[in-house]
Amino acid sequence: MSTRLRNWFKVRFIAGFFFVVPVFATAYLLWIFWVKIDDIFGPMYQGIFGRPVPGLGFLTAVAIILLMGTIARNVVGRRVLALGDQILLKVPIYRRLYPSVKMLIDAFSPERRNSFKEVGLVEHPREGSYAFGFVTSEVLLDTPHGKREMVTVFVPTNNLYLGDIIVVPREAVIPTGLSVEQGIRVILSAGTASPTRLPRS
Repeated sequence: MSTRLRNWFKVRFIAGFFFVVPVFATAYLLWIFWVKIDDIFGPMYQGIFGRPVPGLGFLTAVAIILLMGTIARNVVGRRVLALGDQILLKVPIYRRLYPSVKMLIDAFSPERRNSFKEVGLVEHPREGSYAFGFVTSEVLLDTPHGKREMVTVFVPTNNLYLGDIIVVPREAVIPTGLSVEQGIRVILSAGTASPTRLPRS
């Protein structure tokens, strides 16, 4: 096999691999979720109706998720869930896995995305070095020389989970033209999803 043909095969195989694997992995996880949830609730519904009812366990899981979401939207519910988090973090093995999984899911939650107003570049952590950051709020700073319009920027330093909160002048943020979803993708991909030119129109 010639080098040219081998390179042609290699490039297309790798491209196909990274397209196919996420598709099948997602489908497999959904199938496992469907089957395992039915296995958990199946015996209960079989005892009630006298026969298996496929899919009812899955619908029960959806109802539980909706119920938990409703609870999490009110003040009392948030306190109860926060207490549950504290209890889970005291379990020896669970506390090592739970925070990472929770933070990963939180990164894609509407609450986290809605808190990010725009994606910009700021000089960080030193002059001449730029980092992607998410503008989260605007601040009017009173100084001896007058008022200054500032913005609060969250600069991730450990994927999207941990980072620095910096307050910089509004004009110090360089617009990237990226949506919040695109910015999250850039961070979680360790920069490999960065566009070749900014600002992106």
